[in-house]
Amino acid sequence: MTCPSAPTGITFFLSFPEDRRRPISVAASLFDHLIGPALRLLDPETAHGVTLKALGMGLGPRAEAPEDPILAIRLWGRDFANPLGLSAGFDKDAAVMAPMLRLGLGFVEVGSITPRPQPGNPKPRIFRLPEDGAVINRLGFNNGGLAQAQARLTAFREHQAAGGLPSGNRGLVGINLGKNKETEDAAADYEKGAAALGPLADYLVVNVSSPNTPGLRALQGRAELEALLGRVMDALPAPAPPLLLKIAPDLTEEDKQDIAAVCLAQGVSGIIATNTTIQRPASLKAAARDEAGGLSGRPLFAPSTAVLADLYRLTEGRLPLIGVGGITSGADAYRKIRAGASLVQLYTALIYRGPALVWRIKRELAGLLREDGFETLAAAVGADHRYGG
Repeated sequence: MTCPSAPTGITFFLSFPEDRRRPISVAASLFDHLIGPALRLLDPETAHGVTLKALGMGLGPRAEAPEDPILAIRLWGRDFANPLGLSAGFDKDAAVMAPMLRLGLGFVEVGSITPRPQPGNPKPRIFRLPEDGAVINRLGFNNGGLAQAQARLTAFREHQAAGGLPSGNRGLVGINLGKNKETEDAAADYEKGAAALGPLADYLVVNVSSPNTPGLRALQGRAELEALLGRVMDALPAPAPPLLLKIAPDLTEEDKQDIAAVCLAQGVSGIIATNTTIQRPASLKAAARDEAGGLSGRPLFAPSTAVLADLYRLTEGRLPLIGVGGITSGADAYRKIRAGASLVQLYTALIYRGPALVWRIKRELAGLLREDGFETLAAAVGADHRYGG
């Protein structure tokens, strides 16, 4: 399961003509007063299913305002119109990439995708913690498998090539790879995913950090990680897409040092920090706080940002990092960027705050960059390590 991976549905909208100076404001009002409360009356997994169907039918918002140029950044030879992305876990089966990009995101990440379809863990397996702005999930890589995802991604790329996305939005899509629960040779599953989906990816992610697949996090050990990444890199197609590693927040100092060293030595293109946590902060108030699974959302912000900062320091800023976990505002995104993130992702906050959050984060982030005198987003990456936080 990926982080923050808690498919509870972000919203169910209609599209309306919008004032271009106030993107998706009507949809935001509908979410705040009608749709969001209605969705939260449903169990989380049903709400997520309704959301995916609605988006697939075209009942989604479209951000019409032009992108602020200060938010643009170039990584791995790709131009991101803004650094804000959707984390893996929402669109597990690569079904609603275009609708989510039309929301104004700079990129989306699909998956986790395993070679064979699998149902995941028994239900119920998703739990809202509204008092904490959080979610716990124990989904277990439920997805339709490699063949289905490959067909959908191929169709998406064809649609994209035909001009089926908003002007200026190239449709950057990362693909998150997982392993089937029963597979003993984990690397073989990642090799299959890399070979089949690599040609369709703007970047690939090796996810070894979900707490919901037995034994998966053990692959973050130094020897195991070296062997795994070596095999996956050998399986990449030519030309090879960037290969990223997604890590857990629940790591020792030695773990982080080993991960940084292995990624630099193996030529990994970047690190995603972090997946969900198995820790349960004492501050949690919701009744579901003791459910098993990975915790995402606001309580994850501080620990995930600390891991991000450690990885930036340990890699000496040589690897692009994607910051994930607990982002609810432009200020949160900015803190991740100053800690070392070149890109950021969100998911859980969309459940509670709706689609207008994307516009608000971008607007607030652009303002904070200018307030601190940065002319580009890239100039702010890792600023806390140079100037202090």
